[in-house]
Amino acid sequence: MRTETATHIWLDDRGVAWIDETNVKVTEVVLDKLAHGSSPEEIHFQYPHLSLSQIYAALAYYHDHQVDLDAQIERGARDYQSLKSQAGETPLQKRLRAMGKLP
Repeated sequence: MRTETATHIWLDDRGVAWIDETNVKVTEVVLDKLAHGSSPEEIHFQYPHLSLSQIYAALAYYHDHQVDLDAQIERGARDYQSLKSQAGETPLQKRLRAMGKLP
């Protein structure tokens, strides 16, 4: 008897793990778990278009590939900070600062 398993995870050409049939990266679900301690059910509330099996698959994938995904998360955070510092202040921030609403 042949059994099928649903992994719900696929890798793009850069090695980034995605949840099947969605536009959600595994790291997005993992960050909810790590940053907020969210349970799979709480994550499902935040991502109602994901099934619980997709969420559990993402968390299982993380535990199986934690070193690689932690490195991806860290690179993403560094890239974000770099882009943020390069972009400078937005027009809204400038107006709010001029109005005394920002330090």
